[in-house]
Amino acid sequence: MSECEARLRLDKWLWAARFFKTRTLAATAIAGGKVRLNGDHVKPAKEVAAGDLLDVSVGEQQWTLTVLAINAQRRPAPEARLLYEETAESFSRRQLALELRKLAPPPGAGLKGRPTKRAGRQIRRFVEV
Repeated sequence: MSECEARLRLDKWLWAARFFKTRTLAATAIAGGKVRLNGDHVKPAKEVAAGDLLDVSVGEQQWTLTVLAINAQRRPAPEARLLYEETAESFSRRQLALELRKLAPPPGAGLKGRPTKRAGRQIRRFVEV
C-alpha cells in the first residue's frame, strides 16, 4: 500500500465499507453527528487511517469499529467487511437490540397498507363509542 492509500476521507471510507449507499448520505450523517472518529465529532473530509476507532449510528443500529484497512473502491460486502472489525461489546449490544425487537415489536409493526372496509368499520365503531 502506498503512502497516498494509507489515509482516506471518512465519508469515502464509510461508503466503501458499505455503511451508507452513497457518499452524500455518509457526509450528511457525519455532519449530523451520527459518526464519531476516536471519540470526536469530525467533518466528512477528515482522514481516517488503520487503527482508528469509529462510532457509527445508522437508524436504530449502532456500531463501534476499529479500522483495519483502507480501500477507496467500493467492493462486494464480504470484501468490505475486511476493512473493519466490530468490537465485542458493540456486537453483543446489537444482538441484544435485535432480540428485543423480535420479542416486542413496536406497535403497528404488522400493519401494512390501508385498512380494509371491515377494519375501517371496526375503527369507526371503536372511535365513536
